[in-house]
Amino acid sequence: MEIVIVCGILIFILFYNKTVDGKKFLKDNEKYFELLKEEDFEFYVYAKYGEDADPDVIYRNRIKTGLITAFLALIFIFREINIRNIVLALVLAFIMFKFDYNSLKSHYKKHLHEIDILLPYYLKGLEILIQHYTVPVAIGKSIDDAPDVFKPGLKKLIERVNAGDSSVDPYMEFADTYPVRDSMRMMRLLYRLGIGSQERKQERLMMFSRSVSNLQNKAREVKYKERLDKMESLTMVMLVCTGIGVIIIILFAMLQMFGSSV
Repeated sequence: MEIVIVCGILIFILFYNKTVDGKKFLKDNEKYFELLKEEDFEFYVYAKYGEDADPDVIYRNRIKTGLITAFLALIFIFREINIRNIVLALVLAFIMFKFDYNSLKSHYKKHLHEIDILLPYYLKGLEILIQHYTVPVAIGKSIDDAPDVFKPGLKKLIERVNAGDSSVDPYMEFADTYPVRDSMRMMRLLYRLGIGSQERKQERLMMFSRSVSNLQNKAREVKYKERLDKMESLTMVMLVCTGIGVIIIILFAMLQMFGSSV
């Protein structure tokens, strides 16, 4: 135990005096740490924090948290350096490392309902652009004004299309990323809208427009229902509070009557 504490103090002094540069250590070993990075980590970062977030900084902080957890576990929990304790400390470090990722993923899933409401309005704006441009160009032009949560998925879609992928796969990948109501069907319609002759484009654009309008109507119904449910719950709370208040007043009046009669 004493050896572990001494080693800990020495390591702290080395980092504090900048004899050992923690940032340089992470940078020099970045290729090894990158092996642990999840494929969808950057997407979840942008989905929660927006386009201004720096996934690399957040990822390095996750690495630091994991390493510090392992170090503190060896000093204060296991108190002895051996293979078993080192493995257990690394397991704790990995759990802490994964914690932030799971938190980002959970945040995204909780906001799928919000995404469900936003998608029809984004598609309506895209429909207007498609009337003047090809589908890929319209999507590219729509990114700046799109809700922040859609921007990573749209950029990835456009990158694949511009790289020469003319299949439906980029559109289906976008739908998989945002698995909300009718997203698969809408992306298929959008893909079909981008292929074929100009005459077929007008026909498919009308079909796409009707589908978007139906989605908007559903979104409005959901919003109206949520407001109605909220008003009903508030009304119920007010009625319960009023009822309890009336009961308290009646009980108080009864107690006063009994007290005066005595």
